[in-house]
Amino acid sequence: MPKQIVKTEKAPAPIGPYNQAVKAGDLLFVSGQVAFDPATNELIQGSIKEEAHQVMKNLQAILSEAKISFDHVVKTTIFLSDMGLFSEVNEVYGSYFTGDYPARETVAVKTLPRNVNVEISVIATMTL
Repeated sequence: MPKQIVKTEKAPAPIGPYNQAVKAGDLLFVSGQVAFDPATNELIQGSIKEEAHQVMKNLQAILSEAKISFDHVVKTTIFLSDMGLFSEVNEVYGSYFTGDYPARETVAVKTLPRNVNVEISVIATMTL
């Protein structure tokens, strides 16, 4: 099964040797996104809710480039710098879905890239 790279200027460019997303068959694997503002290439330095919204906007831009939406997401992984941030991130995260939520795990890790507080990756199906 050949793979196809998905990329958009409406989400932050990768900061290492990876792609924003890779389509393989009917699945789209979206790399973890952090709160970079693609317009300024700067990290959002506001509240955890502002950070989480920017992460979700970045994911949304990549999904949109692949011509799908959050409705297509089947699995997410949320990485937090502190599990004490869970409820605020969960509130923002949940607002981007309209019903049938994807499978998910949320883990706290010692450190995230650029010392951000949240990183989220998703796997989506190209069909509903």
